[in-house]
Amino acid sequence: MISIDPKSIETVKLQGYLQSSVGPRPIAFASTIGTNGIPNLSPFSFFNVFSANPPILIFSPARRVRDNSIKHTLINAEATREVVINVVNYDMVQQTSLASTEYADGVNEFIKSGLTPIPSDIVKPFRVKESPVQFECKVTQIIPLGSEGGAGNLILCEVLRIHIAEAVLDENGAIDQYKIDLVSRLGGNWYSRSNQGLFEVPKPLSTLGIGVDAVPSFIKESPVFDGNDLGMLGNIEALPTMEEVSIFVKQNFAVKGVLSSDDQEKVHLEAKKYLDDNDVLSAWKVLLAKK
Repeated sequence: MISIDPKSIETVKLQGYLQSSVGPRPIAFASTIGTNGIPNLSPFSFFNVFSANPPILIFSPARRVRDNSIKHTLINAEATREVVINVVNYDMVQQTSLASTEYADGVNEFIKSGLTPIPSDIVKPFRVKESPVQFECKVTQIIPLGSEGGAGNLILCEVLRIHIAEAVLDENGAIDQYKIDLVSRLGGNWYSRSNQGLFEVPKPLSTLGIGVDAVPSFIKESPVFDGNDLGMLGNIEALPTMEEVSIFVKQNFAVKGVLSSDDQEKVHLEAKKYLDDNDVLSAWKVLLAKK
């Protein structure tokens, strides 16, 4: 067994040990709104429930390790003292991951992730329609844990209103743990699906993904693709060029055969095969070859 003094290693490495050993961690998909009225949406895995009476949730937006900057969620929570915490299930995990991309101030992550904002009853931040459980909260306290990169900021939230999708309830009105299909975070790219097990979601690009809003309508409106597929398609820095598409088609006889059909659904199903294998670039090449 190795023994480590936390002060003796780089913060990035320490963070990796912590996140890989303390898990699986639930995900707080936090919706806030800035003083300029622009919504912000971001996931945090330093999160849990700490009290039932009063109902208190706590999550922690940490300072960025690389440059010690703080996140828009923290800025908004400090300014408005309101937040909606949406839980994350498997059906929305790719879009949730895309929302963690560090878009510039003023960019609406609801639009980039393709998720649906719906009004809250009590607080100003929007809820995420796709989330099976949404908590409207007031921020009661913010506790900074340090001033250097990697330091957390505990945000204590009192739950004012809970919204639960009827689809995840059992016959007794309780939340069915299989139906809700929650996901949680571990280390690296690893997630855990509560009713099945481990799976990977590649981290969002260090550069900016184009976002679901940049995905053409003929793809977004296709019955073949779900929210996770759209989230993957949006997490790409730039679309392949038509030259790249042409080369890909020439080298893949099976794809060429599918593209010869006038059946758009077959083409979309072929692209989805690549998405299921986490090959987003090839999926885009199939789609763009038959747009």
